[in-house]
Amino acid sequence: MPSKKSWLEQGNFNWHAPGLLVAGVDEAGRGPLAGPVVAAAVILDELQPIAGLADSKALTAARRERLFDEIRAKALCCSIAEASVEEIDRLNILQATMLAMRRAVQGLRLKPRLALVDGNRLPVLDVPAEAVVKGDAKVAAISAASIVAKVTRDRWCAQLHDQYPQYGFAGHKGYGTAEHLAALQAHGACPQHRRSFSLVARALQAAPAQP
Repeated sequence: MPSKKSWLEQGNFNWHAPGLLVAGVDEAGRGPLAGPVVAAAVILDELQPIAGLADSKALTAARRERLFDEIRAKALCCSIAEASVEEIDRLNILQATMLAMRRAVQGLRLKPRLALVDGNRLPVLDVPAEAVVKGDAKVAAISAASIVAKVTRDRWCAQLHDQYPQYGFAGHKGYGTAEHLAALQAHGACPQHRRSFSLVARALQAAPAQP
């Protein structure tokens, strides 16, 4: 049987059409050992183009911050959502990521005609959607969403660092670096660590959890 054509491949659907509300959707924080997974959905304004949009991982922190402000100022609408550590541990990180993405799309002030989601999996949405592999480097709206999600989560990590400076969250952003793993071994896990992640579970066996 022939495979079903995607929305991007269908000849009767031009997602570049002027005035079409297309939301880009992306997440930040699937890999770290602590904190929520953050998702963003962005509908850009074709009358206010934003120069320099790219995969957030390819940009400097300073450039992401500048683009974050420009996206929030110029986009038709922007929605940020998250799935908590408790939801990550209860559902697993993939399902929690899908949940955060769904919340982000549902939070848009304008309902998109199409949602373009970075990656190869789709959350359950009430609008047509298409998964775009490496979409954060291909589709401007997804690039914008990746920047918004990344900056939002990095700011959250900076706040967590103020509360738990012994873990170094401001530097590693929750990823399993040697510094972070050493801190887990020395101090145990804080309330924002993901207990379902094996590296955190092993650290909990070696040191008591922090109050």
